[in-house]
Amino acid sequence: MFQTLTPPPGDPILKVMTLYREDPRTAKVDLGLGVYKDAQGNTPVMRAVKAAERRLVETQETKTYTTLSGDPAFRAAMAGLVLGDSVPAARLAGSAATGGTAAVRLGLDLVAKAHPHATIWISQPTWPNHFALTKAAGLSFKTYRYYDAENGVVDRAGMWADLAGAQAGDVVLVHGCCHNPTGADLNAEDWAQLADFCAETGVLPFVDIAYQGFGDGLDADAAGVRMLAARVERMIVAASTSKNFGLYRERTGCCLVIAPEGERATVQGNLEVLNRQAISFPPDHGARVVTMILEDPALRADWEAELTEMRDRMNRLRRLLAEALRDASGSDRFGYLADQRGMFSLLGGDDAQIERLREEYGVYVVGGGRLNMAGLTEESIPMVARGIAAIL
Repeated sequence: MFQTLTPPPGDPILKVMTLYREDPRTAKVDLGLGVYKDAQGNTPVMRAVKAAERRLVETQETKTYTTLSGDPAFRAAMAGLVLGDSVPAARLAGSAATGGTAAVRLGLDLVAKAHPHATIWISQPTWPNHFALTKAAGLSFKTYRYYDAENGVVDRAGMWADLAGAQAGDVVLVHGCCHNPTGADLNAEDWAQLADFCAETGVLPFVDIAYQGFGDGLDADAAGVRMLAARVERMIVAASTSKNFGLYRERTGCCLVIAPEGERATVQGNLEVLNRQAISFPPDHGARVVTMILEDPALRADWEAELTEMRDRMNRLRRLLAEALRDASGSDRFGYLADQRGMFSLLGGDDAQIERLREEYGVYVVGGGRLNMAGLTEESIPMVARGIAAIL
């Protein structure tokens, strides 16, 4: 049987990780792996997470299953974090998921079950797994232009020209904030236009929000999502806690579905059937930790304070890199980096240039020039800037 299998294509991010690990040089910097790193190059366990886990160990009395959609308290806490009070609880269905990735897959599986001929419209560029997950769900996709690489901003004209081809029952997949890989986000006017577009055409908005709190703040980063949620009849949201709670290996995410009150119970039941067919019951440890933090004022205050420290550090590194590139290149062609948000930006560059950047300067980025700002340090920025200015 297995002799019919063919080797899958290599993952470009894992390839960069391997090359970096095998590089014997000490003067090197890994800007490929998409995890937050502190100034010492570590991915820390957040203070509030440690405190909540200690409390959980002391107080939890059972490890039995929760429900097919996870702990209802977790879903409510995540809905409050992402959607605020933009949607009444009577219109919200949802489920815990094994990370933001599985939350996206669960939402796509729900679309496939409800409307298998829907086309998923995905930004170009985007997180590559969006395409793989769409294919795995048995759905077709088209892309819409999103990024103006020359100016480092959203290509609004291209986006709306392409989305004009979307039809009722199609789905438009958008990033809630901190667009991966470009760092260029929709503004308030864009979100309002998207709400009008979906209401007029019958296109379903699907928001993937994986970096809430990493851009301008928890509420600021969710403002567009909340505006959209308040104005449309139906919507899917996939939320991740990997970055903003640092729960990467706990795989803690949530899929939320907005629907008319009369449809909510049916949607909820279908989410649970999909879980039963895939994982049965969602994992609970990370979800329980998140719930404890969001429900406890002291833990939440400490979590928000540390999240602010992380966000401020990344935004400072953005400004410092933009300034160093201005000095190294003698131009402001990389000035857009300071205005973008989140962990990632896209520098461009072909495979040969990315290889030269790695070989000549020890700077490791993913193909296309995606770099992780959190992988920088103030000490490494001059070397990184020299390499980028010289090669890209």
